[in-house]
Amino acid sequence: MSYYKLLGLEKEPFSTSPDPAFFFLSKEHKAAFCRLQISISLRRGMSVILGDVGTGKTTLSRKLSQALNEDPSVYFRMILNPYFKTEKQFLSRLANLFKVKAPPNATGLDYMEGVEKALFEKGVEENKIPVLLIDEAQILPDFVFEILRILLNYETNEYKILQLVLVGQMELLPRISKIANFWDRIALKYVLNPLGEEEVREMVEFRLRQAGYKGVAPLFTNEALRLIWEHTGGYPRKLSFMCHDALEYLVMHEAKIVDEDIVKKLIAREVSANKNTDNSKEVVKKEAGNVPQKIPPVKLKLISA
Repeated sequence: MSYYKLLGLEKEPFSTSPDPAFFFLSKEHKAAFCRLQISISLRRGMSVILGDVGTGKTTLSRKLSQALNEDPSVYFRMILNPYFKTEKQFLSRLANLFKVKAPPNATGLDYMEGVEKALFEKGVEENKIPVLLIDEAQILPDFVFEILRILLNYETNEYKILQLVLVGQMELLPRISKIANFWDRIALKYVLNPLGEEEVREMVEFRLRQAGYKGVAPLFTNEALRLIWEHTGGYPRKLSFMCHDALEYLVMHEAKIVDEDIVKKLIAREVSANKNTDNSKEVVKKEAGNVPQKIPPVKLKLISA
């Protein structure tokens, strides 16, 4: 039996997978989600969502994906791992996403023209809103930004045909800010920040309810939640890890509620594990530095008698 069923839950409440059903709309996430929907519906062009690791960017993108896929007026496509080595590779991916029938041995130009034609058919002739969302956009190579800039130039007198959403870590910001003819095309820029203390409480309660918890007694004390917030900095991913470990602790030790003492033990365990990991890395580094040098073979000179 899974641990969560022993606690009166139907599902894992603190999975780190980006399940839209467990996406807690904090003030930050709600604002980003609503502004994205408005920007897309008005066909304003490009939107950029930024945030540190673990702020809920990917989960937000999956929530947006779910909403847009349910909208018959939207033609939604998504790239989750945007690692491309060449322009042709990226254009081929776009052509595949937008169902372009490319000729055998197609060139980059063939793909580009095919994508533009497909966008026109969807965005103008069928009056749909083509949306391309790229997650982990901070790893995009520079040549992709130029291709995207060209596609964003494709417009009618009234609106941008392609709606582009870039979701990435903060290192994306200095890169795109240096590309003047790309930066000034961004209609929406939004940075996701960590949760506040009260939002942490709300997120924990929300996820427990979504997981089927119907108990009257809380599973976390207020003091425990405050300590979790302080330790994690309000980052949703770190919160999920900590809360998962806390519920697991309840089951293993047959406790009824996560209190401050339990959280302190979990924090101490985490700190100890991180310290041991750092020490192991240091040992490996030292051992690597102590690898004996190869001794060159000795050449023997034969002396005749």
